[in-house]
Amino acid sequence: MSIEQHESTATRRTSRSLSGTWTLRLDPDDVGVEEAWTATDADWHDDDCLAVDVPHAWQEHETCRDYTGVAWYRRSVTVEQLPENAVSILGFGAVDYETTVWVNGVECGSNRGGYLPFEVDVTEALEAGENVVTLRVDDPENIDDVPHGKQGDPWYTRVSGIWQDVELRTRPRTRVDDVRLTPDTDADTVGVDVDVAGFDAASTDALAARVRVERDGEPVAEADPVAVTADDHHPTVGHATTTVVLDNPDYWHPDDPVLYDVVVDLVDEDGPGGAVDTYEDYFGMRSVSFEGRRLYLNGEPLFIRGALDQGYYPGTLYRPFEEDLFEREIETAKDLGFNLLRKHIKPAHPDWVEAADRLGILVWEEVANPGRYTERSKREVREQARGLIERDYNRPSVIAWSLYNEEWGIGHHHDETYVWDDPEKQEALGELYEEAKAWDPTRLVCDNSGWAHVATDLNDYHQYFASPDRSREWADMLDHVLAHPQENYAAEWTDPHETPLVVSEFGTWGLCDTGRLREFYDGNPPWFYHPFLVPEKHRGGDLDSHHLHLESGVRRSPAGFDERYEETAFPEMFDGFDEAVETWQWREFVSLKDQIEELRRHDDVAGYVVTEWSDIEWEFNGIIDYLREEKAFHDRFAEINDALCVTAEPESHVGWAGEPFSLALSVVNDTGTGGSATVEWTVRDGDDVVESGVEETTLASFGRTDLGAVSFVPEAPDGPRRLTVELTVDSEVGRTTNREHVVVAPRALPARQDVRLFVGDDALAERLRGARYSIVDDIDAADVAVVTHVGDHVGEFVEGGASALLLPGPDEFQPRTNLFSYHELPPGENWNLASAMYAQDSPFLADLTDGKRLGWAFEGIFPNAVATDLHRDTDEVHVGYIEGWMANWGSPLAFRRIGDGTTCTCTFPLGTNYGDHAVATVLFDRLVADLAARDTHVE
Repeated sequence: MSIEQHESTATRRTSRSLSGTWTLRLDPDDVGVEEAWTATDADWHDDDCLAVDVPHAWQEHETCRDYTGVAWYRRSVTVEQLPENAVSILGFGAVDYETTVWVNGVECGSNRGGYLPFEVDVTEALEAGENVVTLRVDDPENIDDVPHGKQGDPWYTRVSGIWQDVELRTRPRTRVDDVRLTPDTDADTVGVDVDVAGFDAASTDALAARVRVERDGEPVAEADPVAVTADDHHPTVGHATTTVVLDNPDYWHPDDPVLYDVVVDLVDEDGPGGAVDTYEDYFGMRSVSFEGRRLYLNGEPLFIRGALDQGYYPGTLYRPFEEDLFEREIETAKDLGFNLLRKHIKPAHPDWVEAADRLGILVWEEVANPGRYTERSKREVREQARGLIERDYNRPSVIAWSLYNEEWGIGHHHDETYVWDDPEKQEALGELYEEAKAWDPTRLVCDNSGWAHVATDLNDYHQYFASPDRSREWADMLDHVLAHPQENYAAEWTDPHETPLVVSEFGTWGLCDTGRLREFYDGNPPWFYHPFLVPEKHRGGDLDSHHLHLESGVRRSPAGFDERYEETAFPEMFDGFDEAVETWQWREFVSLKDQIEELRRHDDVAGYVVTEWSDIEWEFNGIIDYLREEKAFHDRFAEINDALCVTAEPESHVGWAGEPFSLALSVVNDTGTGGSATVEWTVRDGDDVVESGVEETTLASFGRTDLGAVSFVPEAPDGPRRLTVELTVDSEVGRTTNREHVVVAPRALPARQDVRLFVGDDALAERLRGARYSIVDDIDAADVAVVTHVGDHVGEFVEGGASALLLPGPDEFQPRTNLFSYHELPPGENWNLASAMYAQDSPFLADLTDGKRLGWAFEGIFPNAVATDLHRDTDEVHVGYIEGWMANWGSPLAFRRIGDGTTCTCTFPLGTNYGDHAVATVLFDRLVADLAARDTHVE
């Protein structure tokens, strides 16, 4: 299924690779043209020259890593014999950014754009024998007006130069220039539009296109020859259009990616016979559409299970670092249950798209966006969108296009108006959508992914929550956007209520194996030291002073992360750094599991796209890591992400022993096969079975089947217990498993009337009075002060040898005190919180948590602040908190000596949940008991 027939004598088409060794020469003063570097006898033996292996990005080389501006490429090409009645073309897969081409000192053509293919006709300049090919490439430092995706500040490494293949091509002068294939699965036909270059209506009035379709080399169908006619505006361009009828074709689908070959012979019917030119391509019989909020693939419902794929690779940047990596990635994604990859904010590598076609995964493609909204950037986005659609129009895996992402290049810059507030931008966005639909009416078009929509086929959202930290808020967000889709539109050129809703970005971070990463790079990766990430103390003197969001946590540079880790309490909590990494990765899985299951339980959600497929430089939120290696949860991810998924949704993950515990069972089936199914569920306390059951059902196809609620009554006579709910569905679709964890505690707790509490909050005092503790009004008569505000009397009480528990008050995030500093955590969506991890190694929590991370035991009582400025040598930290590359470390639970006494700061909202929330109650009691035992004051 090659796109063009190579080395064919009959068609006189040849393609010769010019990839390999080229000479690279930097030109920081842009003097190359003036000094005639294009001349064949120019001296290119200066110290500035570097031998490079094209394709490459010049940032792959240490000496060029921070270089922007003009650079030159040169190599010699020997041509044994010039072909007759043919043209010679230099073809480039992609060169970033602005390219001018000379052959033997003759300027032959130029191109602007960093991601799409272009050709330069070199027929007149090429000679028999040795030829010198020279390129001037300009990738400017300021790329605000340039569609560049996520290169540079504040994201990832810049990419410049010849980063895709180069070929020397021979083509007939009159030739097929392009073939556009449009499948129609309703009629089982494929429309074929042929463009002919070098057409001369006066001398080739009998020129015709003859089209046939093959599969695996065998003929399938053909159309009668159709005449080539001249373009009204371009007399040297010809067109031919025909339709091929296919008899009962197989449709392309991710589960069965059937491809057909099309062969177009350009024939002169008055000539001696044979083809003037032959052109080959491939296609798949595939349709994508939507009706209301439902997506359809080949007329059947489609639920998107996708991942964001940014196409960056360690060392090689935009190119894979080993053979067959594209294929391995796609196969792994399918094994993990994904049916789509959203190629983020730059056109996908064409070899990757070909692999997606062949192996079967859906593709959502996006153009690279600029940084600012200007006439130039607007024009270049439009040109790139059209070029991308032209390049991949025939590719069956591609089902959607994005024009902008989060308003980058149309309103995201800090001194520009948003699309929300700018009618001119709304009109420009709506018009570009309409143009894209005209260029390609067969696919979905998203106007502005994740942000303000105007006209779109996908009402998509970017929402970053962490679960279980903000699980209720995540579910509430989904309920809200489904009920109010119009709130995501700045103007309604298309109907929000009749558009599929997709959460196209969400996710949580899970730190990579940094040791393996350093082994790959033979030391710290160079992106550890991006100038826009590195704090001053880690910079070299020659780096610029700009840095962005460093202290906010997420973009804190990896540089110095080892030192920052050692400054936290984490080294005491973990048995080595590897355990911390594994714990963080399981935190990522638990968060994604909840969010994906919640999405799949909402019938009106059309799909999701996880951020992201792989870690990328400083972002470690991948399902796999930057080296494309597995994370700790790899073998379990398909449980929640495959076409068949069984879930148990508890009313709460925390409950009381002796009281009924309810689980809502459901099976999600994204296939067209329904039928009978058996769901087995078992509740275990360690190895002991607490309860079990079997539910028989008939699975719906393309949707969710609710089995209703099952319940059990757990016992916990000796204290809190962690129970595991195991689920298995066995059906005609297949077999899969899942599990949930819940915590129960005995409600009938032994009284502690011997512990006297001074309680500063009246509501909490009423919860505790009589039933559990002795409440005293005189602080000096108390064993422990439980307060939300620390006044002088509390301070004196503690300094005298007593103990105090500091809690947030009602509707507050932290205690009011100057004994600790605090960092607030937003109660809803927050990228920093999604990058964070809580860890513990505390006797107060050991029987409540899954390993050393906080889990579902704290559902509903996760903190909204952590204490900071802690002293790891003197403070007693029971729970640690960290964001990104070891930034903003703090604790929601820590003890500090104040004078002769002890203060515990706890930002878990225990006081407002005591007696209602089992874990809040248990933890409060344990803290009070511990503080009472520390009390040394004399009344």
